[in-house]
Amino acid sequence: MKTEENKSWKTVSEIDLVYRTKVKNSERPHITSSRYAYSLIKDCWDPGKIEFLEQFKVLLLNQSNKVLGIYEASSGGITGTVVDIRLLFAAALKAGAVGLIITHNHPSGSLLPSNPDRYITAKIAQAGELLDIKLLDHLIITEESYYSFADEGAL
Repeated sequence: MKTEENKSWKTVSEIDLVYRTKVKNSERPHITSSRYAYSLIKDCWDPGKIEFLEQFKVLLLNQSNKVLGIYEASSGGITGTVVDIRLLFAAALKAGAVGLIITHNHPSGSLLPSNPDRYITAKIAQAGELLDIKLLDHLIITEESYYSFADEGAL
């Protein structure tokens, strides 16, 4: 029995936290406004999906608001998508992000936030407070425009 107990550590998975980038800090986009964040994220959106199905993406930012990466948190249906905030923050922690801008599209073209939009925003902001990762904005985007929770005082 002791032999089995001594070998049990070999069956535990090793966790390795690594963030690899090929982008120099000086080359990373610097987010200075919601308009620039919208422009950047829209360029990364598949134009064939922005008016077809709802997706949720996250801009991961460093202390200087430079983009470390973009994480696609979920891709759903025509009227919604489910975001697992544990995976969202796993990506943020792995990248060493200290700030987030969450984004999702409304295939309907409406820029008005729904109650679920407000709920997930509050939930992510609250989780971020515990981890010292600040939610800077939540953008609802369409092909033509965007709604910024921060600009509208809804954050």
